[in-house]
Amino acid sequence: MKKYSDLEFLRLSKGEKFLYKLTSFFAAIPRAIGRFFMKIALFFKNLGVGFGKELADLVMTFKNGDWKTRSSYLVMGFGSIARGQVLRGLMFLLFELVFIFYMIFAGAHWLSLLPSLGKIGPHEEYNAVLDAYTRVYGDNSFKILLYGVLTLFFIVAFIYTWRLNIQQNKLAEEYLKSGRRLKTGQDDLRSLVDEQFYKTLLALPLTGIMVFTVMPIVFMILVAFTNYDGAHDGYNNALFGWVGLDNFRTLLSWSGSGVNYSATFGEILTWTLIWAFFATFTNYFLGMFVAMMINKKGIKLKKVWRTILVMTIAIPQFISLLYVSKMFAKNGIVNGVLLDLGWIKQAIDFWGSQEHNALLPRVMVILINIWIGIPYLMLIATGILMNIPADLYESSRIDGANAWQQYTKITLPYMLFITGPYLLTSFTGNMNNFNVIFLLTGGAPTNAAASGASGSVGFTDLLITWLFKITTGAEAQYYLASVVGIMVFVVVAVISLVVYNVLPSIKNEEDFQ
Repeated sequence: MKKYSDLEFLRLSKGEKFLYKLTSFFAAIPRAIGRFFMKIALFFKNLGVGFGKELADLVMTFKNGDWKTRSSYLVMGFGSIARGQVLRGLMFLLFELVFIFYMIFAGAHWLSLLPSLGKIGPHEEYNAVLDAYTRVYGDNSFKILLYGVLTLFFIVAFIYTWRLNIQQNKLAEEYLKSGRRLKTGQDDLRSLVDEQFYKTLLALPLTGIMVFTVMPIVFMILVAFTNYDGAHDGYNNALFGWVGLDNFRTLLSWSGSGVNYSATFGEILTWTLIWAFFATFTNYFLGMFVAMMINKKGIKLKKVWRTILVMTIAIPQFISLLYVSKMFAKNGIVNGVLLDLGWIKQAIDFWGSQEHNALLPRVMVILINIWIGIPYLMLIATGILMNIPADLYESSRIDGANAWQQYTKITLPYMLFITGPYLLTSFTGNMNNFNVIFLLTGGAPTNAAASGASGSVGFTDLLITWLFKITTGAEAQYYLASVVGIMVFVVVAVISLVVYNVLPSIKNEEDFQ
């Protein structure tokens, strides 16, 4: 693609400028993807180099350290206690004792079962007291996987704490050799509420993120490599086990006949991306237009118009969307009014109960989403528009710029610069917009060709609503839902990273300062 200098670009026509910007955007995508994979490769390279440095430092510290430091390799905190840092040493020692106690009485058991996810499933055993065969439950695969992941996290935390213990002993030894005084327990406590108070504040949130965010994500990823479903729930029906990459092959492989998960996933992903694009940009530009109209000089009752629009936000979507769904049903009020007026001869199938009528419900959910989304964008745009310097508009009017030129040269660039990251997050959010689709159509109309791929797949189903259908019902294919969840994450991550790296808000941060 030809590169233009700034002067050459200014000489281009409007159409040529637009085409150049468009081609530049798409040309930047392969480079952005390349940079992304380069960063991943660099990350693993730095990880390997860092691991090598840490290992070398451990060896040299043991070789050159005194007996107090060396003893801390086995008994955490002993060196600190021997040097007078009793509180710090006791904390390290207590953590080690808790870890050893947990591993002996629980952790080792869960780790031993993790490779198999259970050996004894539910079965019938003879009960001599009742003189009958009764159902006996054995291992619990779900609990094994959960506590196995927890144990692995605990081991990682122990290794990190053990390494921190060695570093503390090394620093303490260096301090004493240089003639400096070590911190006492009182100094440590005072530090936690003074210069290191941020660590005290972040300790609880960080623990919460690890336990309630990172661990569930790791658990969900591991489920994708099992056969966990309604028939293999891990306890009541049957144990589930590891199946390797079979689930990914099922979803991504193209079969010539029968149920084709790959084709279903591709079709739903395509519609999800189309939906996210229109749901994001229709709301964005129409919300900006409404904000500009309300903010225009001479418009009366501005607060009233804003209040009316905000009412759609105040009403819960569970109520408003279900009500709108009933309004546009075949026997709903909209069809009733149109029939009474004689504008139509038969009720319009807005939600497409027939398979051949898939376009209309897709258009309908996009239009209704505009009604829901415009107020948010109107409020955001109102705040931004009020901060655009009025001198820019005054000087442009003096130079002869009309309203359209002011919009394209001043308003829109400013809005895009400020709201670029919001557009990205909005696009991602719309890809996972469960409420609008599920409450309006439930995914209808049914796609008969794809419904065999688990769940009653419909033409308006997004990946998120398909996930819901996969995990409900008799089959409850949690393993397939986990695979789909991983694929959604990959798609969203790639789109987000590519777009984020080409946003003007990121590339030219100083332009509007």
